[in-house]
Amino acid sequence: MAENTHPLALVRAAAGMTGVDLAREICAAAARRGLRSGVDKQRVRKWEVAGVKPDADSQEYIAEVFGIPLELVDVKAWPSWLPDAGMTPLGPASTVPALREALRASMERSRRFVLSAISGTALITLAGTWAAADAWLEVADRTQGKPIGEDLVVLLEETSARLTSVATQERQHTAPLIVAHLATVTDLIADGRYSSALGLRLHALAAHLSQTVAWHRFDHGLHGEAGRFWIAGLHSAHASGDRDMGAAILSDLAYQASWRDDPRTAARILEHAQSRTQHPAARSLLQLRLARALAAQGERSATLRALNAAEHLLNTPTPDPVPAWCSWLSAADLAVDSGRCLLDLGDTSQAHRLIAEGQALLPPSRDKTRGVFLAYRAQGHLIRREPEAAAADALEALELAERIGAPRCVQLVHDLVPAFAPYRAAEGVPELLHAVV
Repeated sequence: MAENTHPLALVRAAAGMTGVDLAREICAAAARRGLRSGVDKQRVRKWEVAGVKPDADSQEYIAEVFGIPLELVDVKAWPSWLPDAGMTPLGPASTVPALREALRASMERSRRFVLSAISGTALITLAGTWAAADAWLEVADRTQGKPIGEDLVVLLEETSARLTSVATQERQHTAPLIVAHLATVTDLIADGRYSSALGLRLHALAAHLSQTVAWHRFDHGLHGEAGRFWIAGLHSAHASGDRDMGAAILSDLAYQASWRDDPRTAARILEHAQSRTQHPAARSLLQLRLARALAAQGERSATLRALNAAEHLLNTPTPDPVPAWCSWLSAADLAVDSGRCLLDLGDTSQAHRLIAEGQALLPPSRDKTRGVFLAYRAQGHLIRREPEAAAADALEALELAERIGAPRCVQLVHDLVPAFAPYRAAEGVPELLHAVV
């Protein structure tokens, strides 16, 4: 039997729904409006198999079922407004399907199945849904399944913390173990019997592990997988009501969009992310990433406003502890990212000064970030027509990235190579060009 690849069928399956389930949810959406829908599983099948187009009311109900903002529904464009295939819509009971979709996608890569990155439209839709919806009461006492005790959850938490905090150069070896932990946590959430308190901790752990795996995939250029793991983490954080973690993951998706030369999508995602998080450090990071997206679009005034906001927020005192996901943010990051923004805006002298300042402030423990900063500084030297200094920074960044296993930083250096073409005779350039071959 051929697989049903209609977008509605894929979205429904990703949400763990049968045709009967979808029909029932559509009827419930109509009932909430005091109306009646005659949709049944046969009608759903006609939409998915026979190409029948749902009427406007039914499309509105479908959007509600999958948590899609009504302003994104284009009745005439059915079914193109539905989320990308493979991206589980945010909604009730969506956490486990989202986690399993990410894990499945990762396993399919080993069978040479290539995943594309999720479209900007779908990511903006997801961010809008997250910003508009309160958390579903998904984390509650579970009375069926195999019992899960405190000791097991503590073991998973402690082991996961150790795996995700090893030295930078060792992290390239821990990725399979982290994925295995995430798969175990997913199975426990899906099939275990536990208290609501343990359920909250399992969802928090799933969000943290998903985010960690996503960054590993992103650093290796596996953008389709990275996006799906970040989205799985968003589902986990949302189900437990952790708005700060949700904003963190959305900001990661925005960072990925900027990296993939889609700053407009990044800015739209960050607008939604900022709407539901309050801690000054968290908001500072979101403003800093927004500045990067705005600078890439040449929006000088807006970029400078975002940078000023990021600096002000970073220095704002608060009695609340800094969320773990942004505890690394420092004056070094603010300086370098500000410099990177100014490079995009053409202010090369000020940009170079800020990048050098941030490089000096960075602690030795953040080797991967140091490699990225060195690549940025090399770009600044090239813009200033200082090939010798640029080659020295680029070569240092390359050697550091290869030692710690940071392919994203390696790619940054490779991307600079064409700009060295006019300076092949300059000191250090031949050595750099030989090293990148």
